[in-house]
Amino acid sequence: MKTTAEITKEYIDTHPSIKDCIRNNLINYSKLAEKIAAEMHIEKKTSKDAIIVASRRYYEQLKPDKVHETQVMSILKNSELEIKNKIVVVIIRKTVPPKILLQIEEMIKKEQDIFYSIEGSTAITVITTLKYKDPLTRMLGAEIIKMSADLAMITIKSPQELETTPGVIAYLYSLFGEHGINISETMSCWTNTICIINENDISKAISFLKF
Repeated sequence: MKTTAEITKEYIDTHPSIKDCIRNNLINYSKLAEKIAAEMHIEKKTSKDAIIVASRRYYEQLKPDKVHETQVMSILKNSELEIKNKIVVVIIRKTVPPKILLQIEEMIKKEQDIFYSIEGSTAITVITTLKYKDPLTRMLGAEIIKMSADLAMITIKSPQELETTPGVIAYLYSLFGEHGINISETMSCWTNTICIINENDISKAISFLKF
């Protein structure tokens, strides 16, 4: 049987907004204890007191490291932002002949245009510019599972310290979520972090990526 402390920690871990408030010491622990007790069906008053104690102890584990926060923000302030619109993402069946993919790659790279290919366990994702939408449709045909246009590619070019500083990418992704922007595709190449979003969200993304 789980202890009250274990139940409390599990509850907080599965509620990111509450966890973030605890991390920043912006929580009413009594109200939180009432909420956890009600939702987890804990009725004893002594258990509510135990929840408050467990929550406060968890804060000590979660409270932000100011030095680390400074390191994260320093990396982002020294990062460069590159945005390209008119991006298309094509999801392809893994049954596609490799020679077709090579032909596509050669065609696009010959024009020195954007080409990324990511192979997953069940499909292959190709990212390129909108002008290749029709050629890809002709060359791939029934191998296409899904094609998405009206996208933009945001590339965040960071200093090398990105490699050894934990939490930078997690913070970046959290910003997109907090502002209601869906990242439809993402990848990285050394110190470059690449996010594919809807073109309509470009201005909003620029507003919170100005570090």
